[in-house]
Amino acid sequence: MDIQLFWQNALDLWGSLDQHPLLHAGLGLGLLLAIALVLGRVARFVILHAFKLLGRQPALHWLNDLLQNKVFHRLAQMTPSLVVQFGLKLVPELSATSQHFLGNVALAFTILFLVLAISALLDALLDIYARTEHARTRSIKGYVQLAKMVLFVFGAIIIVATLIDRSPLLLLSGLGAMSAVILLVYKDTLLSFVASVQLTSNDMLRVGDWIEMPQVGADGDVVDITLHTVKVQNFDKTIVSIPTWRLMSESFKNWRGMQQSGGRRIKRSLFIDAGGVRFLTDEEEQRLGNVRLLTDYMARKRSELQAWNEAQGPVAALSANRRRMTNIGTFRAYALAYLKSHPDIQPNMTCMVRQMQTTAQGVPLEIYCFTRTTVWADYERIQGDIFDYLLAVMPEFGLGLYQQPSGSDLRAGLLPATAVREQRALSAETAEP
Repeated sequence: MDIQLFWQNALDLWGSLDQHPLLHAGLGLGLLLAIALVLGRVARFVILHAFKLLGRQPALHWLNDLLQNKVFHRLAQMTPSLVVQFGLKLVPELSATSQHFLGNVALAFTILFLVLAISALLDALLDIYARTEHARTRSIKGYVQLAKMVLFVFGAIIIVATLIDRSPLLLLSGLGAMSAVILLVYKDTLLSFVASVQLTSNDMLRVGDWIEMPQVGADGDVVDITLHTVKVQNFDKTIVSIPTWRLMSESFKNWRGMQQSGGRRIKRSLFIDAGGVRFLTDEEEQRLGNVRLLTDYMARKRSELQAWNEAQGPVAALSANRRRMTNIGTFRAYALAYLKSHPDIQPNMTCMVRQMQTTAQGVPLEIYCFTRTTVWADYERIQGDIFDYLLAVMPEFGLGLYQQPSGSDLRAGLLPATAVREQRALSAETAEP
């Protein structure tokens, strides 16, 4: 009896609402909104849990990227607006104008969440692409950002057109008249997009490349390529953000070729004191001929010089008419043989020791070769070991490294003259009566 009485009172109350149309319509809208929110929660729960179960399948693991970027979450958020949009016809006492306006608002929310879902889908596709082999050489982040920018612009136009109940073409025609202003506002974006396309299509820059651009203080690895900027982490762990368009309008050095070749160049000179350059004596030729790295060179050079001197005839008796081996030439041959036998020097790349033009600092002997590794720390170690050894072995050839005199050298040179003056002054004092 109590239940029947309750339902009877409820029906009587609902029937009395016919006398109050605004209250009737308000209660209907409130009930519709409550139902829409409940259905939205249910749809979100069902969709998310269903795709979580599907994402556990190895063949459908890419669904986890869609879940992490909230693609299905955004799609589920469209449910309340869709329920409101199609349920307005069931609300009693609702005028046609109110129904049309509320329908447009619900449609605008539907379009908004659809745009957000497409944006999340683009982010998910970017994450999926980042795990592929192509992502190591070509970045599509700039294209994704441009697509999202276009998506949001057109989405905003459609939402505004829906709210004001006008055709989107009307707003687009107005934007056409503002094209000059749009080009001015988005100048950097357009320049960056064109530069990003050129950098990617010409394979000029990749994530992980070591680039050097002194004019912006960049010297390190590329960590991110976006539509507007390229982020470079310098070797001191600082981050430099370079506008993408500057990489096309200005020059930069990319060390990728060195890294791919498998060898890094050593190009450094030893400045030999020109005062130590001379001919080898017979004893030095005999001693250096026993050096393992010089055995073939000394034998070949002796035969060559002997044949040339014998061809000169009696004039070869004069020292100036004879060809003889020099200590700097022999040291150059030894350094080259040492480099070619070094286990850390790349044998398939250029390797030479060349004498450069003499300067005020001495005679430069340039070491030019490539290491077998491109790792920075190993490269510096190999380079240091090579020059340590060459500096230490140089006196064996009667050569010395040029070094500008320091204060201690000047004092050592002036000490004998000072001692002589002091001795003279002391002698003069003792000679006085």
